[in-house]
Amino acid sequence: MRPEVWAPLAREVAMVTTSGEHQMVRRGDGWFAAEVDLAPGERYAFRLDGGPPLPDPRALWLPDGVHAPSAVVDPSLLQRATTWTGLDLRGAVLYELHAGTFTEAGTFDAAIERLDHLVGLGIEAVELMPVAAAPGGRGWGYDGVALYAADENYGGLAGLVRLVDACHDRGLGVVLDVVHNHFGPEGNYLSLFGPYFTDQHTTPWGDAVNLDGEGSAEVRRFLLDSARHWLVDVGVDGLRLDAVHALEDNSEEHFLAELSLNVARWADETGRPLSLIAESDLNQPSMMAPAGSGTWAAGMDAQWADDVHHALHSFFSGEQQGYYVDFGSAQVLAKALTRVFVHDGALSTYRGQEWGAPVDPDSPHYDGHSFVVFLQNHDQVGNRAVGDRFAQHASADLQAAAAALYLLGPFTPMLFMGEEWAASTPFPYFSHLGPELGPFVTEGRAREFEATGWSVPTPDPQAEETWRSAVLRWDERSEPAHARMLRWYRRLLQLRRTEPGVGSPDLSATRVEIIDDDTVVLHRGDVRVAATRGAGRDVELGGRLLASWDDGADLGGGRYRLRGPGAVIAVS
Repeated sequence: MRPEVWAPLAREVAMVTTSGEHQMVRRGDGWFAAEVDLAPGERYAFRLDGGPPLPDPRALWLPDGVHAPSAVVDPSLLQRATTWTGLDLRGAVLYELHAGTFTEAGTFDAAIERLDHLVGLGIEAVELMPVAAAPGGRGWGYDGVALYAADENYGGLAGLVRLVDACHDRGLGVVLDVVHNHFGPEGNYLSLFGPYFTDQHTTPWGDAVNLDGEGSAEVRRFLLDSARHWLVDVGVDGLRLDAVHALEDNSEEHFLAELSLNVARWADETGRPLSLIAESDLNQPSMMAPAGSGTWAAGMDAQWADDVHHALHSFFSGEQQGYYVDFGSAQVLAKALTRVFVHDGALSTYRGQEWGAPVDPDSPHYDGHSFVVFLQNHDQVGNRAVGDRFAQHASADLQAAAAALYLLGPFTPMLFMGEEWAASTPFPYFSHLGPELGPFVTEGRAREFEATGWSVPTPDPQAEETWRSAVLRWDERSEPAHARMLRWYRRLLQLRRTEPGVGSPDLSATRVEIIDDDTVVLHRGDVRVAATRGAGRDVELGGRLLASWDDGADLGGGRYRLRGPGAVIAVS
């Protein structure tokens, strides 16, 4: 391997290796090339204008962390044979997990040992929270600074490749969460190499990435090549794009459009479907219109739908503070389950303005499967003050009711790790920055929740015990209450596979009947899902019983009894 590096801000660049220092040749357009071949495993770094040695911005392997030299990856690692033909992620059952807390060991290899559990549950694709190399030994992954290297704490690139192959061997797709809108504050040396960042735009998390200023062509290429690395070389099936609303770009062709066009081309080259899933709070269905065909037309395959989460959470938990202020009623829940966006041009009280645009149920560009929905995810659990899960602040009965609606709805459902057995472990926010930045994170987190009136001390994000508290306890699956929830989720996902009406993405054919303020019935073809948050209710569903949270629900004659919070499902 002969490394190259884009360093337009440097007059000269030297490559530092174990054998010495080697001047690199300026190639033009700010690129420098090495004239020395490096063997697999050999360490190297770049010295800019006589400064300290810096890791390669495009390093595939950072065995000693983000502050240390890069290492050369054996090309054979990414040249393995596979019979995997891919997976259309729209409509697949997704499972979001954090590699560091999914298992006690917190590695990619340890995660492989739990894949059979996911297959048995009915999961069809794993969604990994960001794994790009980041400072410290623990964190959510959104402070990544090396977009081509998998974090060594989890097992590095070799471990990730083993996990991807193990998933594919079991018929599971893999989605990787990537962060293009900002880089972490520690171990981020990109600004020393070139104009990767701009002060023309801002983000809440750090300097904005330069997508439209001087030098932005190479910055965009850097991001595009990173995406290709994960999708084509590593072999993941899709990318979840973090907070795309923070990708400010005034170019003639928005970066998202350019990315989607490239991904379509790579899919043709590889012969397998490749997907882009946007996290966006804009409530713009045009995100999935063909790239460049209008405002926010980005060619995305799917996008997260927070409004469905908010409607479910608020209705079943009773919480209406903060961004839940416009949610909580049966009417709002019905709108979310049939038209996705509650804020579809309507006033958002939380934002203080009209927000979003309506979803067209007959659109040729998207359908229900184009919207990823969830009851819990890393944000909605982890950004609570103590990271408590739904069953902890609501109840298992209420979780069972909400799960029936979103898992049998017309969307692409996503579970959060441990949700299927109502895991008792929290998922608080945690990070592991150095002594200069870490205290600011701790203080800022405490101030954030104090401002909302929260009086209980929040877990220290920098403390090892905060991270440790999030590690799943797999042994609790055998405890009666957890085992009951696990059986419920397995049954719901079985119905999703076996009942044709439930598998349909047709929003027009999805209807919600409001029985009373506490009870709704979701109509999905010939399947009826009755769910309540109330003390009990008899419902007329007709047909035969498919599943019920409580025993003895079938009263005969198509009548069913909800004995309290829970759900019952019937088919005509």
